[in-house]
Amino acid sequence: MTIVKKFLVASATMLALVAGTAFASSVDQAIAERIKPFGNVCLLGDPCADEVAATPASNGGDVADARSGQQVYQQFCTSCHANGVLGAPLTNDADAWGERLAAWNDSWEELTDSAIAGIPPGMPARGTCSDCSDDELMESIKYMSGL
Repeated sequence: MTIVKKFLVASATMLALVAGTAFASSVDQAIAERIKPFGNVCLLGDPCADEVAATPASNGGDVADARSGQQVYQQFCTSCHANGVLGAPLTNDADAWGERLAAWNDSWEELTDSAIAGIPPGMPARGTCSDCSDDELMESIKYMSGL
């Protein structure tokens, strides 16, 4: 081989190595970006825990922020109460809801308390709405009952 050909081969090899290294570096950065943690664990006493404690709850009890019974029902309750899953009383079945209400001394508060605690076998505590206020749950029960 002539010196020019050797020089061109050496230059092409160096270019391939540099380009390959740069490409591998950008791929590694892209992978690292995709698999990085999306949050942090905050323990009580950590500075980040103070920020969380200072932030009010999403519906912090403010009446203006409260969701209506219909909104709560449509978002959290309809999947079971529209179909009677595991014996859930159907929406607008006044007889079934009347029996439930009678079993709880005709008290919306007591019926709501039972929903908050959960009703075996099918209803978990607070239904599927862990961030609903007690009043929102009561309004959703009233909405579902049709009473």
